[in-house]
Amino acid sequence: MVQSHTIRTPLQSVERRPLDGVVVLDMSRVLAGPWASQILADLGATVIKVERPRTGDDTRQWGPPFTALEDGTPSDAAYFLCANRNKQSVEIDFRTPQGADLIRQLAQKSHILLENYKVDGLKKYQLDYESMRQLHPKLVYCSVTGFGQTGEYRHQPGYDFAIQAMGGLMSITGESEEKPGGGPMKTGVAIADLFAGMYASVGMLAALRHAEHTGIGQHLDVSLFDCQIAMLANQAMNYLTTNDVPRLMGNAHPNIVPYTVYSTKDRPIVIAVGNDRQFRDLCKLLKREELAEDDRFITNAARVQNRACIDELIQSHLVDHPASFWLEALTTAHIPSALVNTLNDVFNDPHARDRKLTFTPDNPLRTNVRYVRHPVQYSDTPVPAGAEPPHLGAHTGHILRDLLGMTNTQIEELAKTEIIGHGHGHGA
Repeated sequence: MVQSHTIRTPLQSVERRPLDGVVVLDMSRVLAGPWASQILADLGATVIKVERPRTGDDTRQWGPPFTALEDGTPSDAAYFLCANRNKQSVEIDFRTPQGADLIRQLAQKSHILLENYKVDGLKKYQLDYESMRQLHPKLVYCSVTGFGQTGEYRHQPGYDFAIQAMGGLMSITGESEEKPGGGPMKTGVAIADLFAGMYASVGMLAALRHAEHTGIGQHLDVSLFDCQIAMLANQAMNYLTTNDVPRLMGNAHPNIVPYTVYSTKDRPIVIAVGNDRQFRDLCKLLKREELAEDDRFITNAARVQNRACIDELIQSHLVDHPASFWLEALTTAHIPSALVNTLNDVFNDPHARDRKLTFTPDNPLRTNVRYVRHPVQYSDTPVPAGAEPPHLGAHTGHILRDLLGMTNTQIEELAKTEIIGHGHGHGA
């Protein structure tokens, strides 16, 4: 049984957090894996991020933009900061026998190991699941790959863009090819990675609960491809129940009308009518009550069949006034609607401020950087604002001392032979 260990963590809070005492050895890089481990870190787990000496996670260099230290020295790319808050960084070269042995020792002190290397990529270092479970039967071992541990594509590298294409998302995202600029489109963020990270975090927590009850760990096989298909939701079921292949519809909804982006006199807005009552209220607002009694539009099913006609009629009324006029009127009428915000609008929105969706860490390492905070509000175990992502190797020394009981002399010898990095910042 793995015992809880006292490890100095980035967050210090009087309140107990849900995953206090859980140790996660995070061997993942880029986005899907780090996104999953960041969720666990937010909830109080001690997440030890294993990075390559000298270079670290690839995303530290994925810029511009880059951040800067107080003295103006360039720091990490903003991309890295999005998925690595509340973690501790250690530099270990596990390609060496001594480095691989350090990973095995750390794994035996951990509850969860997360990795996103190619299928069988860690086997030659004896860091694969089968090797690890011999040392630590209760370990939850989570592998995140593009296509999973089995199947025809298992050895192919998985990139978010390709997964969005192969998993069908791009075939339903984008304007109709019949319109100027139409054609398949990826989403504005790496959603295949993000959903895989979300599913991985849920899976690790489920497996951790099972291990706590049974004393038996397991191997989680999380595939970007599988997760992409799983989150197709209603579009997948539309196809599976009819065999009709969904088409590109831009901002329109395949099952609900009116439900799209409309132009106003100045800025675009979204109107999302979810039922017939809201449609009648919209017709009244537009002073076209007769449309609500028109057989072509009287039910949602009828409107879906006649979407082009009703969308054109609605659009013809909206261009006479600015977005602010319509949003006020729609809100008063309780019709779901929204301005299409830029990120500047989003982060300056008074509701976003009220919800405290960003934070500035105490004693920041990087200058002028705000971070997005964990989005779930817990009534009894509140999540503190958070600690910023670590500098490369910042915690190598103290993790090896506190968790493995190594001496400073032993740590210095490992650093001299470059099995571990020398570290940057505090605690190395």
